[in-house]
Amino acid sequence: MKSFASRIVRWQRHHGRHALPWQASRDPYRIWLSEIMLQQTQVTTVIPYFGRFVARFPDLPSLAAAHEDEVLALWSGLGYYSRARNLHAAARTIVAHGGNFPASPDAIAQLPGVGRSTAAAIAALAFGQPCAILDGNVKRVLARHAGIAGWPGDKKTATALWQLAESYLPHTAIEAYTQGMMDLGALVCTRSQPACADCPVNADCIAHTQHRTAELPAPRPKKTLPERQVQMLLLFDRGELMLEKRPSRGIWGGLWSLPELAFDADPALHCRNRFGFTALAQQALPQLSHSFTHFKLHIRPVRLQLMPRHTDSPGQAWLPLADALDAALPAPVRKLVAQLDCA
Repeated sequence: MKSFASRIVRWQRHHGRHALPWQASRDPYRIWLSEIMLQQTQVTTVIPYFGRFVARFPDLPSLAAAHEDEVLALWSGLGYYSRARNLHAAARTIVAHGGNFPASPDAIAQLPGVGRSTAAAIAALAFGQPCAILDGNVKRVLARHAGIAGWPGDKKTATALWQLAESYLPHTAIEAYTQGMMDLGALVCTRSQPACADCPVNADCIAHTQHRTAELPAPRPKKTLPERQVQMLLLFDRGELMLEKRPSRGIWGGLWSLPELAFDADPALHCRNRFGFTALAQQALPQLSHSFTHFKLHIRPVRLQLMPRHTDSPGQAWLPLADALDAALPAPVRKLVAQLDCA
């Protein structure tokens, strides 16, 4: 039987993905951008964001020279916004040190927001470096093929998977092998209902031969997500909506959002005490829920029509609804503003 790697390479060349927009060249900038966007995000979701991003920022210097608000605005809706801030910071660091994208996995891993697997993928796809990757799709392929039990997020299981990934590395065709492992997990060895008959390594796959694909790899241990409740204020004055800049760290860091207050607080009183504005009218809107990785957020939006304001404060912006939708907004806030714009 041919080696594991040779079967993956042959399969990728005939059945893998070859038309993804970042595959047009071996430009490390585009490969880096795609790998960051693909962290915890599906390819179909990433493709339009990637196209818009490279149209505006076609290279490292243009990204490094951009204002953070513009970077975040193009990322708005893609989630995990620290990725965008890290991209921006990394671009500035690279440009400040000569502008050449690092080629070794160790050097790439020093960039903000780049871990071991992402660095290896960039080094392999852009520079042909023989590096093992271990993203979610690859973990699933390896765990099933070798019959490695346990949740891949567990340290012991992850160590075993890394050792296996490194042992399978080929001496040649590293780009096709790396892409093939990602493609196999995404297209064939899927989480549910894998197409085992189409898999190039099914003959010696333990999960397939022992009918254990449903149990391998083990799922993340179930944990009840905590729930939080907030009110968000849609403050209007003379046809403009007030947005607030969020702190650079934490949830939605650096994005523009709506003023928040406790779920049981009085919106009009809060508005007057915090901003010095008087509400002429108040309207409760339908509640909205949004799930994060570690908690679920329930949002009660309240629209308030204000008496004319007198001054603006730092960290605030008053915008017409159409302009507000162009700002770097979190997904649920964008949904709220879009609903108002359509009303």
